[in-house]
Order: sequence, then C-alpha cells, then structure tokens
Amino acid sequence: MNRALALMCGAVLLCAAAGAAGGWLGARYALARAQAAPGLDEVLHSQLHLTEAQNAQIARLEHAFAVRKALREGEMRAANRDLAAALTANHRFGPQDAAAINRFHAAMGALQTETIEHVIAMRAVLNPDQAAKFDRTVSETLGARDP
Repeated sequence: MNRALALMCGAVLLCAAAGAAGGWLGARYALARAQAAPGLDEVLHSQLHLTEAQNAQIARLEHAFAVRKALREGEMRAANRDLAAALTANHRFGPQDAAAINRFHAAMGALQTETIEHVIAMRAVLNPDQAAKFDRTVSETLGARDP
C-alpha cells in the first residue's frame, strides 16, 4: 500500500512538473512572438529616422488626434453610463438600452474612422522608403500577414 501511494505521489509530482514546464515554455514563446513585431508607433518614432520637420508634423497630427480620441472615448463612457442606468432601472432590454448601445457603436465607429484617417495623414508625411516600411507595419498590425 505504501509503495502504491509513493508511486501515485511521484506520478502527480511528475505531471505537475511537466505542466509547469510546458506552461513556462508556452508563455516564453508567446512573449517572444508578441515582442518580435514592433508596433506602428515604435516603427514611426524609432525606425523610420524622421527628419525634424517630419517629427514636428507628426507631433501636430498626434496632438490633434489625441484630442479627438479623448472626445470619442468620453462619448463611449457616457453611453456605457446610460446603458448601466437603463439596465439598473428596467432590469430588461428596452429602448433606452438600445439607444445607449447605438450611441456607443456610433462613437466607436467614429473613433475607428478617425484612427484610420490619422494613420493615412501620418503616412503622407513620409518619404517613399519610409512609407513602404510604414505600410508593412500597418499590414502586420492589422493582421493582413501573419507575423
């Protein structure tokens, strides 16, 4: 009986060690893959070697976009507050809920459109070589190609 218990404990410990090792290796692999593809902002500011004039233009574009983004995010938060109030008051899905969801979706869609317009505006500042690398990064970021 003691031998069977010892074998069972050994098997459990071996399984736990194998699971921990597999989890650790999987996490390392996933982190390496995630860090392998630089984001658009990193490529723009550290790999494209922008001139001072380009940096100034990009900074103006980024500032203007940050203001618009904050407004849209505020609209989304307000729509979520309205949705929470409607759900709390009515305890069922009704016209107020639908209106709040539609407001949220409208703000989210507007933010997505403004984000794409911002990306296109930044691209217009780049020279052809910079634009080619920028385009590759946009494509990879949006998932058109597997990393």
